[in-house]
Amino acid sequence: MFHYLYDKAISWSKHPKAKYYLCFLSFSESSFFPVPPDVMLAPMCLADRKNSWHFALLTTFSSLLGGIVGYLIGFFIFDLINPWLQSTSYWDVYLQGRQWFNQWGAWIIFIVGFSPIPYKIFTISAGAASINLPIFIMASLIGRGLRFFLVAGIIVLGGDYLADTIKKYINTIGWVATFFTVIFLLVININ
Repeated sequence: MFHYLYDKAISWSKHPKAKYYLCFLSFSESSFFPVPPDVMLAPMCLADRKNSWHFALLTTFSSLLGGIVGYLIGFFIFDLINPWLQSTSYWDVYLQGRQWFNQWGAWIIFIVGFSPIPYKIFTISAGAASINLPIFIMASLIGRGLRFFLVAGIIVLGGDYLADTIKKYINTIGWVATFFTVIFLLVININ
């Protein structure tokens, strides 16, 4: 099952318009879409390692632009999306994000930008909390940049060995990732 998905992701990453899809995915994930750009960035880097840094840069800046849109959504139209947000599983994450902003300010944007926590909720929360926009931009740029350049760097440094190992163990990797995703979702829903 995961071999098929892996092969499909690699073939899509070689599409002539893959860079545009990567930018769109990175942009939309930062403000409204649930799929992180890493799922496209990693296969693109595996398929074309010499352009990995370029892909990481595109992902970073597209994500930053999407994050600014998320911030503006929170700043200007939060009252309109508030009822929808309350009806989703993201509401508790939003409330946690507000609490973290009160505690740590813009540092939380840096941390969330680097982590697998849903970034979009924090971009909207930052706008709703009126976090200083230039500080938000800097924290997002550094956090997101570190994350995406780390993905590209691991793939570049791993070279053919990493590509071959991933292909060989993709089913194990896929099931382990699925297991931890399910555990993560259960923990979020319990809290």
